[in-house]
Amino acid sequence: MLSFTLASGDRLPALGLGTWKSAPGAVYAAVKEALAIGYRHIDCAPAYQNEPEVGKAVAEAIDSGMVARTDLWLTSKLWNDAHAPEQVQPALQKTLADLRVDFLDLYLIHWPVVFKPGVMFPRRGEDYISLDALPISLTWKALEDCVAQGLVRNIGVCNFSVRKLDTLCRQAAIRPAMNQIELHPYLQQGAMLEFCRENGIQVTAYSPLGSGDRPAGMKKSGEPTLLDNPVIQRVAAKHGVTPAQVLLAWGLSRKTVVIPKSVNPERMRQNLAAAQLGLDAQDVADIATLDRGYRFVDGSFFAGPGSPYTLEQLWDE
Repeated sequence: MLSFTLASGDRLPALGLGTWKSAPGAVYAAVKEALAIGYRHIDCAPAYQNEPEVGKAVAEAIDSGMVARTDLWLTSKLWNDAHAPEQVQPALQKTLADLRVDFLDLYLIHWPVVFKPGVMFPRRGEDYISLDALPISLTWKALEDCVAQGLVRNIGVCNFSVRKLDTLCRQAAIRPAMNQIELHPYLQQGAMLEFCRENGIQVTAYSPLGSGDRPAGMKKSGEPTLLDNPVIQRVAAKHGVTPAQVLLAWGLSRKTVVIPKSVNPERMRQNLAAAQLGLDAQDVADIATLDRGYRFVDGSFFAGPGSPYTLEQLWDE
């Protein structure tokens, strides 16, 4: 299994199973199947509302001897309603209980966005708290305390801009180990990758296949599709593989972690096999032409009336 080394020295399997959008019932079977066929990295979050099922599958796999906890990489995330320092450890302990483990390998701040405690998703402006009122630095210090207590081995962030990541690096006692961001040929994020390489931060690509199965409310009319792109299809035909395998191999070739979601056993096997696919220089050059700075998950759901968050402020673009 291809792996990358974090600043801590821990090795992270480069291809993991994503669990966002995996339906109740399906995610349990998917995680069991994934572990049986060789996945050792599961990406989770309480916001996905399926961590107890993931935990049941993980616990059964460990108890049966299918996999040892020390060979398994579990990532989860701090949701936006638990950024206050006194809420961080309880949120992490809830995830540990749901996943039925004593520690996480990686715990990430899910978004640089803050909700009031108990708000799963805001309905009005007063459900938000601004970053001026509750800075990321305070949340981060609480995460560092969780590392000191042995509840998590590595900490990081998701959906951070270069500016936000740079600010956090300057404030942190423990530098972020990871930035998990949307990353695919339509959103290649060259400046972000360069910054992270210079600062010893690993990058995980979410929605590496374009997240075509995300909820309709998160989609825009006429948005492009990655899997149907003629360049991706041509490269796939050249190598005798699927377009999804090309997209994953492209992400891995850039030394980024990829976490495709699937509950289909055959597609899970195909995704795992993508780590063996080598793209040539012409393939990489052709795919490089596809960058259009396009976000499928653009964060506009945080920028409604009364919200202190705007897209310009979220992405610093």
